[in-house]
Order: sequence, then C-alpha cells, then structure tokens
Amino acid sequence: MATVVVDLHDRRPIWAMPAWVREAVRGAVPEPWTLAFVSGGADGSGDGVARAPRDVLTAVADARVYMGYGIPEQVLEVGTALEWVHSGAAGVGSSLTPALLRSGVRFTNSAGIHGPPMAETVLAMLLYFTRGLDLAVGAQREGRWGAEDFWEVEAPVRELAGSHVGIIGYGGVGRLVADHVRALGASVVGVRRQKRKGDPPDVVGFDMVDRVVAQSDFLVLSTPETELTRGLMDRRRLFSMKDGAVLVNVGRGALLDSEALLEALDRGPLRGAGLDVFHEEPLPGGHPFYGHPRILMTPHVSATTRRFWERQSALICDNLARFAQGRPLRNEVDQAAGY
Repeated sequence: MATVVVDLHDRRPIWAMPAWVREAVRGAVPEPWTLAFVSGGADGSGDGVARAPRDVLTAVADARVYMGYGIPEQVLEVGTALEWVHSGAAGVGSSLTPALLRSGVRFTNSAGIHGPPMAETVLAMLLYFTRGLDLAVGAQREGRWGAEDFWEVEAPVRELAGSHVGIIGYGGVGRLVADHVRALGASVVGVRRQKRKGDPPDVVGFDMVDRVVAQSDFLVLSTPETELTRGLMDRRRLFSMKDGAVLVNVGRGALLDSEALLEALDRGPLRGAGLDVFHEEPLPGGHPFYGHPRILMTPHVSATTRRFWERQSALICDNLARFAQGRPLRNEVDQAAGY
C-alpha cells in the first residue's frame, strides 16, 4: 500500500493537477516510500469535502500521509496509521472534527498559497468603490453618459492615498493587502488574535478590534472563522463604522451579519461592500445581495489563479522533505485555536 496518498486532482479545470506536479511530488517522496495519486475529481471549493469516496478510503488504509481538500472524518477512521494530513485548502473549519482533534495526527493547510490573488481581489474591490466604478457601471447599464454622477458635491469618489485601512486577520492575505494599499499611500492597522512581541506598532491584538472598526475608512475581513470571529461584524459594529466606509469580506461568510449589512448600506454609514464569501454558498437566487447597487459580489473565487500549483507543489515538496527528516512542518495548524 502507498505511504503517501495524494487526493488533489480537482474537478474544476483551472485547479486540475498538471502532469509536472505529479513528477515533482514523485521526486520529493523519499525511498522506500510509495506514492499513490487518486484520480477521481476532488472538490477544493470552500474548506473541502465532508465525505471521502471509496477509492480514497481504500488508498489510505495503511498510509502515513494523506493530502486532500479538507480531511473527512472517514479518512482518519480508516487510516489508522496516518501521522500527517494536509489540506490543499486554506480554511480548516470543516476539517477540525472530533476525529482529528483526538487523533494526534499532525495537520497542515495551504494558508498563504492563496494570498497573492486574494489580496489583488481585495485591492480591486477597494478601487471599485474609491474610483466610483459602481457609478460608471450603473450609468452604462442605463445607457447614459453619467459624468454628472461624479461631479456632485457629495459624489462618493475618493483616493486610497491618505485613507486608513483596517485589516482584521493579519496573516498571509492580510499582510499582502497591507503591502498593496501602503504602496498607494494608505495607512494600515492590522488586527490579529494576539499581538506578539516584536510586532510593529501598526499591528494590534483582538482587544482593539472595536477601535479599528470605528476608525477605518476601509475595513478588510481576511480572518478565519473561529469561535472568536464568528459573528464579528454584527449590527453594533457595522453601525459604528465611519460614514462613507467600505467593507470587504474575503474571510468567511459567518463573520458578517447579512441582514445588518443590508441595513448599514441602506440606512447606515456604509458606502459599499465587496463580498467574496457568504453564509450560504451558492447564494440562493433572489437574495437581496444580487441586485444591490452598492454591493460588489464575486462567487468565492478570490483565490482563483493559474499560479496555484506553482505554490502548492513547492509547499508539498518542502513539507515532504521536512516530514521525512523529522523537522517542523510549514503551515502546521493550531488545532486548539482553529487555524
């Protein structure tokens, strides 16, 4: 039986595993280990799948390592020899099952792999609202020139330069967002669960989240869903935001109260919202988000890029070498903290 089982051949064409990745991983597996690729269409959307197909369960029966999109409980129940599991997704919520938490198996994820495209999506959403592209798109759809929309005294057109950007979730994505907006002249405050010794002054702990929300011209949510962050942006915090503020969520839908967001856009302080993640996915037809003039939606695709396998294969091959040598693994998940 295989020592390493790789179940990462995504059913979505842009994420499908290229042949060169198979060869790179094969070359990283030390002798006398064996390697098996599961050829079925895996599903890397969201945090990963909840159940594993029969061919996966057969493959992991005696394996030491399993790599898939999410870690279904059945994989751990069948793979009693597993020592390390890796998820090709960044989110780990669906993988942190009781079976994993009691197994003692090491768990890594792909945090940071998706950072560059997600950060660029955030930047695009911010510029969409700062430069009034929503006004231009609306006028175009109506078949009118629309210059007057930009000339009004209260026209919501501004620059990122000189603005204040709050980023809740200052990990791989958050730091890249900070780099992008700083390059355009914005100031940044990043929020992480706990401020660490050596952090720069513009990084604060979660105890400062209310202040950051209230002071930000633009607020970016790029934090995982945990007990601490679930329901983070409730009605109170949404209505504490600055007049004309823009909210962008590329973290998880559960961070945000959807009904309160609509209220804050229609009758509250918000200028606009850019959303890539939602409580329910796919978002049901007829949902108010679809037709709202000041919501920019993308269907949980902010991580989409043709460079995914370049980064994923480098992480996998490096960690295979580390595991074989007994060294610390990159991206090891803090199972107690939930990310």
